[in-house]
Amino acid sequence: MSAGSFAGRVHVIDHPLAQTILTSLRDRRTDQITFRKGMVKVGRLLGYEIIRRMPVNEVQVETPLGTSAKGISIPDLDRIVIVNVLRAAMPLVEGLLKAFPLARQGVMAVQRVEEKEGVENIRAVRYFAKTPVINADDTVIIADPMLATGSTILEVMEEVRKAGSPKKVMITSIISCEYGIARVMSAVPSVELFTLAVDRELNSRGYIVPGLGDAGDRSFG
Repeated sequence: MSAGSFAGRVHVIDHPLAQTILTSLRDRRTDQITFRKGMVKVGRLLGYEIIRRMPVNEVQVETPLGTSAKGISIPDLDRIVIVNVLRAAMPLVEGLLKAFPLARQGVMAVQRVEEKEGVENIRAVRYFAKTPVINADDTVIIADPMLATGSTILEVMEEVRKAGSPKKVMITSIISCEYGIARVMSAVPSVELFTLAVDRELNSRGYIVPGLGDAGDRSFG
């Protein structure tokens, strides 16, 4: 099953600025600081794309000239919970917080375990989780730079379920792959994904190819 099977739930951000930053992130010559700053910029852009799809209310405001002007408000901006998957997502979350400065935050540490070669043998083990109470009118944004096998996201989703039943759950990633998308979308029918690229291949160790390498290592040296 391909990513195209989930039309309307997978949003590939093709904005030229986003794609220019992605090109830099993929480049093996990009240094640590430039890479980390690029991740922050991507987080902000992904946040803006999410906001673009949020419902708005029409409002009236009074200007300093004493006249009325039409405007809008976005009620859901005050009802955001961002789940930060350590450590790789930290710069991505820094950018998301520029779009959602009032967001509450959860933190989760998940270790990838490769018991033997083969994508089907890779699992994720959660060893730390701290998540705020999630309300029925909240939107949860899970930040993880690489959606590869989907094991980490599914582990995070389990913790989200324990914390409450949000109105929406969204995943933000830089690069995703078809295997992970199909696995997550099939397991969680209502989730949406915002990503900059969908790469087709996973190698035998579950890394996305061509991908961009290990996002945590490249951000933090």
